[in-house]
Amino acid sequence: MNFINKIFYKVGTFHQKLLNMFLSQSRKISHNGVAMQFFIPNALNRYRVKTFSSKEPETLTWIESFDKESVFWDIGANIGLYSIYAAKYNNAQVYAFEPSVFNLELLAKNIHCNTLSEKVRILPIALTSHSGFNLFRMNNPVWGGALSTFGEDYDQHGKSFNTTFEYIFPGVTADKVVELLFVPKPDYLKIDVDGIEHLVLEGCGNILKVVKSVLIEINDDFEKQSHDSKKHLLQAGLVLRDKFYLGSGNHYNQLWVREG
Repeated sequence: MNFINKIFYKVGTFHQKLLNMFLSQSRKISHNGVAMQFFIPNALNRYRVKTFSSKEPETLTWIESFDKESVFWDIGANIGLYSIYAAKYNNAQVYAFEPSVFNLELLAKNIHCNTLSEKVRILPIALTSHSGFNLFRMNNPVWGGALSTFGEDYDQHGKSFNTTFEYIFPGVTADKVVELLFVPKPDYLKIDVDGIEHLVLEGCGNILKVVKSVLIEINDDFEKQSHDSKKHLLQAGLVLRDKFYLGSGNHYNQLWVREG
């Protein structure tokens, strides 16, 4: 190895060690007596973990209301914060849906370091109103990033989507997941997919007939999303119990339940 090659080798080795150091950083937290650990390779993930208890407390309270050992579908699982909490707090059987190749890495690592490999199952597919391959578009392609859309060209506001990264990815309806992969229907359903929530619901016809409650992010200013989501949920016999403001625009987490 000549001198120049040695320099490049040493620089490359240093960069790899530095990258490994960032990737291996993790933080332990506890909420309501539940101890958890999450990897924090960047500022976004540090923020997500730091604000675990304060960002969406209503979501945590909802998860705590689950029947023990119930089935929870986390659609738009990101790095697995709520999947892991549900599995630990309720001993829930969790199915974590996440199409981002960046988030899948951390989702798997977080499941592993919390020793939940038998409780939280990853489904690396997109859910929508029909089955087939389509473009998965991202605005923030980093570990822990959100702001994406599948098969559409609009964002969570119903406006033109600002794509910075994209790839072809498989998408299916939720009902097809049950039929083809033998996944049990959920008792509890969380949907947070940055604007195509109504399309996910459209593909949930059979699931919505039996689900106990749904927590779904809705932008009331995005008329089609809001109208179609309400239609699907009402047709399934669910009623709106509460709305929780998410701190920006006219975005809310809506809690729909089956009464009686």
